[in-house]
Amino acid sequence: MVFLSGCESGGHFTLLGYSTAPPIHEGIRTVYVPIAANTTYLIGIEQILTRAVVQEIGASGYRVTSDRNRADSELVMKVVANRKNTIILNQLAENRQAEIGIQIEVVWRDLRKDHEGNILSNPKGFDPKEKPLPGEPRAQAPQAIPLIVTPTATFTPEVGGSNQSAYQLAVNRAARQIVNMMEVWR
Repeated sequence: MVFLSGCESGGHFTLLGYSTAPPIHEGIRTVYVPIAANTTYLIGIEQILTRAVVQEIGASGYRVTSDRNRADSELVMKVVANRKNTIILNQLAENRQAEIGIQIEVVWRDLRKDHEGNILSNPKGFDPKEKPLPGEPRAQAPQAIPLIVTPTATFTPEVGGSNQSAYQLAVNRAARQIVNMMEVWR
C-alpha cells in the first residue's frame, strides 16, 4: 500500500487530502466586531446578530477584542433587508406556517500594519508590495465587496412559534455561516 503525503507551506502535514493546518487564518488571531448596522425596521436585530456572531467567533479559535486598534481584523455587518412569507393558510385565512428571512452584508478587513487595505472577504488578496507590469498603473487597494448572507427560518404560530423565535433561529444560522466562511477565506 502506497501513501502519498507531503508538507504544505508552514510545516503542516498533508495526507490524502487531509491536513494538520488549522481551519482559521494563521496570521490573524483577533477580530474586532462592531455592532452591526441596521437599515430595516427590525428594532434590535443588530444587537442580536452581533452577539450571536461574537459567540460563534469565540468558539472558532479566533479571539474577539473590543478595541479596534489592537485587533488583527475587523468584521463589519449590515442588516439590509428582511421579509416574511406565508407558506400555509388555515381555513380562516390565518397564518398556519410562515417563513422569515433577513439579508446581511458582510465585509472582513485586515487591520494588520503590513497588510493595510486587504479585504479578506474579497476573492483576491491585495499586496501593496506587488509591482505592476510595465505600462500598467500601480494597484490600488480594492473596494470592499460585501458578501450577502441570507438565512431563513420557518415558524408555526398554532404551536407557539413566533416572529421573534424565527428571527433568533435565522440570526444563529447567519452567525454560523459567517464564521464558517471566515475559515474558507483563509
